Amino acid sequence: MPEEHHPGAGRLRFGLFEMDLPAGELRKHGLQIRIQEQPFQVLAMLVQNAGKVVTREDLQKKLWPADTFVDFDHGLNKAINKIREALSDSAESPRYVETLSRRGYRFLAEVKDADAPVRSPGLPTQPQPSEEVRDRPDVTGKLAVHKQLLRLHAWKISAFALLALMASLATWRLHSLMHRPPVIRSLAVLPLESLSSEASQDYFADGMTDELISDLGQISALRVISRTSVMTYKYARKPLPQIARELNVDAVVEGTVLRSGDQVRITAQLIEAATDKHLWSQSYEGELRDTLTLQNKVASAIADQIRINLNPQEQAALKNTKFVNPQAYEFYLKGRYFWNKRTADGLKVALAYFNQAVDEDPKYAQAYSGLADTYALLGDWQYAAMTPKEALPKAKAAAIKALELDSTLGEAHNSLAFVLDGFDWDLDAGGKEFRRAIDLNPSYATAHHWFAWHLSLLGRYDEAIAEMRKAENLDPLSLIINADLAELLVLAHSYDESIRQSNKTIEMDPNFAMAHNQLAQGYLEKHMYSEAVTELEKAVRLSGGSPTCIANLARAYAASGKRSEAIKLLSGLQKRSNPTYSYGSEIATIYASLGNRDQAMNWLEKAYEERFNPGVLLRPGFDPLRSDPRFEDLVHRIGLPRTRRLQL
Repeated sequence: MPEEHHPGAGRLRFGLFEMDLPAGELRKHGLQIRIQEQPFQVLAMLVQNAGKVVTREDLQKKLWPADTFVDFDHGLNKAINKIREALSDSAESPRYVETLSRRGYRFLAEVKDADAPVRSPGLPTQPQPSEEVRDRPDVTGKLAVHKQLLRLHAWKISAFALLALMASLATWRLHSLMHRPPVIRSLAVLPLESLSSEASQDYFADGMTDELISDLGQISALRVISRTSVMTYKYARKPLPQIARELNVDAVVEGTVLRSGDQVRITAQLIEAATDKHLWSQSYEGELRDTLTLQNKVASAIADQIRINLNPQEQAALKNTKFVNPQAYEFYLKGRYFWNKRTADGLKVALAYFNQAVDEDPKYAQAYSGLADTYALLGDWQYAAMTPKEALPKAKAAAIKALELDSTLGEAHNSLAFVLDGFDWDLDAGGKEFRRAIDLNPSYATAHHWFAWHLSLLGRYDEAIAEMRKAENLDPLSLIINADLAELLVLAHSYDESIRQSNKTIEMDPNFAMAHNQLAQGYLEKHMYSEAVTELEKAVRLSGGSPTCIANLARAYAASGKRSEAIKLLSGLQKRSNPTYSYGSEIATIYASLGNRDQAMNWLEKAYEERFNPGVLLRPGFDPLRSDPRFEDLVHRIGLPRTRRLQL
């Protein structure tokens, strides 16, 4: 609880208002304002801690004792509303009482002691002669001595004034050094709070958060934490310094979004993380079609506040005035809301919304970018909601269309790169698109994440790991990035480090299947077969029967001498195979672990025809095939270089 400071034990003044604490009265221009006792006590506590954060817990302990049988949340919210009515204040554009989502409140106005005496500035007077001089009749005889004394006295005064001035300058310099504006090179945009009473409007506030992260992420000198990590704090009631430590940032941005019909108001505030010091706040409002411009204004204002130097490209991006079809924009935000769920069902819903956005506005570049991202994931092995042959050409077409409409969309360049690498097998073109995506949005964690896999395809594992660590730094709470880092460490033969990384990911979420899958890969390479089997059995159960986890479990069974269990899993996967999609690479892995190279190569050829992601060939499960000329020929046809892993 903040330590109360009492500007005055009796009456306090702020703005046009005066509070008489002993009498329990609030006045404006001398006229008493009716306010109930509980709201008055809340206001008194806020005023006595002006400029500081007073948490809801502080207020509860002080004003709602444990033996008080009332609904605290309802009572406090009602008291704050009564205070704002009395002060003619606004929650959206506060002059007095500021709401800090998930934490509490802060009193913004300057508070003075109304009982402090007012001093009048002293008037200069003529120096008075002393009693001794006044009483002597012969003053004229001492005139020369008196003048000399006056000159000496004046010199002393001047010297004293000079010393005082020097002391003041030193004090000012020390104060300036101690209060120098904080250096901010990293920040997190916490989920903006929706002020709408309808829970169905959450997608709008989440969308505003995404867009603000994207706008700030274009600033190369600033590290901006990605959406995945900040969204974990949406309903968390943690102190800001703690959140900042967990995300390793210098500052946080938080705020609110209010949508009423076609009108939007965005209120944002910048807070220094270590000290919880409020640095800046501002509200912006306009029509829904102006939303992108409002977001640019917020991002530009934050850049100004933290004194970041923007290059011409960044300045142009933040000053770019954009208008959007309101209905198309709403469909787009809903699409992103479901896309961010990262589930097969969520992706299918997102696809429908992005298509509606495109139908509403065929020139809306971001909607096509959303389509590209969605098709890319729908065809990826982790979701496998569509076959690569069906999904990835559509992802490529949508990305190209998005870039035709707006070549500055980093997300669209990233999606195009994903398809060029994973489906077209054009690594040169894919690399160029990844670099362009990162150049346009340096804080886009997904671009660094996927670029790391691009580098691994080239056998540049040290660079790949460094790039994946950049992604982790931007999105420290992303489970898939942390798990993929563990997989890259296995490919680079850093097995112990990979095991530590996987355990770290499991600590973040014990139910994340891919973390258990990656932990098992490290165990397998260290011949810890029993531990690998245990982890893969968990992975299969938690993933709902992922073909990749099943194939790795079969491999672990084979390595530990349980061939019959491995063959049983192989048979199950073959039954799930169909003419449209064969799970060819997974089945090939099992055959390779059983020592049947011919069948392994047959199934890899099926995967080749289905345009599988060539990254699977880097996995240790294919080590037994690397010396086979047929495998080398397959690698050559795909266009992969003979990497270190492929040469084993």
